[in-house]
Amino acid sequence: MDTNVAIIGAGPYGLTAAAYLRRAGVDVRVIGQPMSFWQKMPAGLQLRSNWQASCMVEYEGELSLDSFCAATDARFSSPVPLDRFIEYGLWVQQQVAPDVDRRRVETLAPAPGGFRLTFGDGATLTARRVVVAAGIELFANRPQFAAGLPSELASHTGDHQDFSPFRGKQVLVVGGGQSALECAALLSENGAQAEVAARRDRIIWLHGGKYQRQLGRYATLVYAPTDVGPLGLSRLVAVPDLFRRLPRPAQDPLAYRSIRPAGAAWLPPRLTDVPLRLGQSVVSATERGGRVHVRFADGGTRDVDHLLFGTGYRVDITRYPFLAPELTTQIKRAGGYPLLGPGMESSVPGLHFAGAPSAWSFGPIVRFVSGGWYTGRSLVRTIAGPSRLPAPAGSAPAPAGAEQAA
Repeated sequence: MDTNVAIIGAGPYGLTAAAYLRRAGVDVRVIGQPMSFWQKMPAGLQLRSNWQASCMVEYEGELSLDSFCAATDARFSSPVPLDRFIEYGLWVQQQVAPDVDRRRVETLAPAPGGFRLTFGDGATLTARRVVVAAGIELFANRPQFAAGLPSELASHTGDHQDFSPFRGKQVLVVGGGQSALECAALLSENGAQAEVAARRDRIIWLHGGKYQRQLGRYATLVYAPTDVGPLGLSRLVAVPDLFRRLPRPAQDPLAYRSIRPAGAAWLPPRLTDVPLRLGQSVVSATERGGRVHVRFADGGTRDVDHLLFGTGYRVDITRYPFLAPELTTQIKRAGGYPLLGPGMESSVPGLHFAGAPSAWSFGPIVRFVSGGWYTGRSLVRTIAGPSRLPAPAGSAPAPAGAEQAA
C-alpha cells in the first residue's frame, strides 16, 4: 500500500480530516486543489456563520481563525469575507497538508486490501482507506423547468465568480435563502436590475446573535459553537452521535428547522433596491427573443435577461465522476446520500464520506464548516482508535460518553 488513508478533496473537510488524522499519527495523502470550490464562489460574498463556526479544525487552538490572524497579521471581523476565508483555508493547508497532491482523481476503484486511485496521467495510488471530501460543487440544484435553457440565459449561483457582466441587465433570482439573497445584493451592487422570486410568503431573517447577547454567559447552555440551529436545538444537532439516534420521523423536521432557507441579519440594508416577489413559484421558463419568459404558478409572467438559481445543492454521490461503478453499486444509499456508520464509514469497508454527503446519517451540522470538528474526531476514533483522540478543547462540547456511543 502507498498510504494508509487517501483523502480526496482539499477544502475545509479534507483539510480538517488531514489535521486530525495526522495529529493521531496516521499516514495520510491529501489529493485535490486547495479551497478550489470556494475560489469559484462569487467575489464579495461573506460567510453567514459566526466567527467560531467559520473556523476549520478547531475554534480554539493553533489552526483557528484567531491563530491565523495572529500569524499573518490579518485584520477582519465577522461576517468573515469570502476572500479572507480562502486565505485562511490556504494557510491551514500549508500547516496540515503542505504536501497536497494537486492531481485530479479520475477513478476510485476497489483493490486488494483497499482501493486504487487512478490519476489523469495514468499514475496510480493504493490506499487502505479513502475519505471522500470532494464537496458539493457537482450537486448544484437546477430546476427541471429550465432544463432547455442555455447557460447564457439560466445559471446557478455557483456558476459565477464575477457578476459585473450582468451590469444593466434584468436578472430574476429564484430562491429565498442566503445564497439567493446575497447574490441578488451583489448583482444590484454590480449594476444589474435584480429581483428575487421566492416560493414562501415571507423571508426568514436570522437574528444575528441577538438572543446570545441577551443571554450573556448563559448563552452557551442553549447555543453550541457550531452555530447551526435555533435555541436549544443548536445543542442537540451539535452532537451527531445523539441526534442520529432519534427516530427518522423526528430527525427530518428537526434538521430542516436547523437549516431552513434564511438570510443573514446584515443583508436587508443591501437589498433596499431589490424587489422581493414573495409567494411566487416559477413553473416554466422558456426562451423568447433572446430573453427568458417566466411563468409563475399564479398565472403571472415576467420577461428577463437572465434567470439565476439560488436553489442550493442536492446531494447525489453518484454524480462524483471518479467513483467506479463497482463501488457505487455497493454503497447503500438513502436517495443520493450514502448510509454511514461510525467514522463516516459507508457500507463499503474502508470508504468514508465527509461533509454534506454525511448529513443523512449525522444531521445538519456536517453541511457546514463547523461540522468538520466532529468529523475529524469521528475519523480518528474509527481509523486510529479512541486512545488517539485529541484533547476536546476547541471541539463542540458533548455529554460524557457521547463519543463512545457511536
